Amino acid sequence: MKLVNGWGRELRLSYTAIAFYVLAALTVLPDLIYWLFGTDTNPALWSALQLMVIALGIIGRVVLQTREGAWKRRATLAVVVLLTALLSSQAMAQTSERATMRVLVPLVIHWEGEHRCGDDPALHCAYVDIVGVPTLCYGETKGVRLWQRATGAECRAMLEQRLTGDFRAGLHGYFTYDTRAERLTPERDAAFVSLAYNVGIRGAGRSTATRRLNAGDIAGGCKALTWWNHAGGRIVRGLVNRRAHEYRLCMKGVG
Repeated sequence: MKLVNGWGRELRLSYTAIAFYVLAALTVLPDLIYWLFGTDTNPALWSALQLMVIALGIIGRVVLQTREGAWKRRATLAVVVLLTALLSSQAMAQTSERATMRVLVPLVIHWEGEHRCGDDPALHCAYVDIVGVPTLCYGETKGVRLWQRATGAECRAMLEQRLTGDFRAGLHGYFTYDTRAERLTPERDAAFVSLAYNVGIRGAGRSTATRRLNAGDIAGGCKALTWWNHAGGRIVRGLVNRRAHEYRLCMKGVG
């Protein structure tokens, strides 16, 4: 076996060699992320990233790699590597959000309930909730008027958008980096967002439950969720039961 001329330079600078290095990193990163953070990531997105890097390697086999323009090629490769890292982090975020939503949406639908129209049970009609607020679908109160109606598909889409775009994103602003990275299982994430959807982002974000979770006291934070069982100045059995459900989800995996 004889090495090609300039093999050291090829290993350092060629498109193909660098593509191999990035491909190797993408192969081990999902397992490394799971080992470090206990987070499952989306295999489809990792596969897409790997195919992108393979395409880069193939291009590198047909591009003349002279000394001229070396810095431009390095800059191009740096952009590709940076883009790969950004897409990888996005893959983690998307997967984490989907895992939470699989728990969160049924949870909220179960406890918020629904109010069907008397003249058309296929539709949801706006109504006044226990504290006198006009409400539609699964606990939606933003801009709701009592004459409003919505289909089941519209209610589901409205709920998912509000949970992810407003309540989960807003509540996560109150969590520390360590909480987001290490303490929010999908079930625990769903329990806290469910609380925020019920009592408001600011209330949940500034609560003892969130402060304890951020301090690393997971069990204490979960317990503090159960304190939010009042409405209209009195304890409400439905809220007691809802908080108990959220508590069980929050405590899942805690020894």
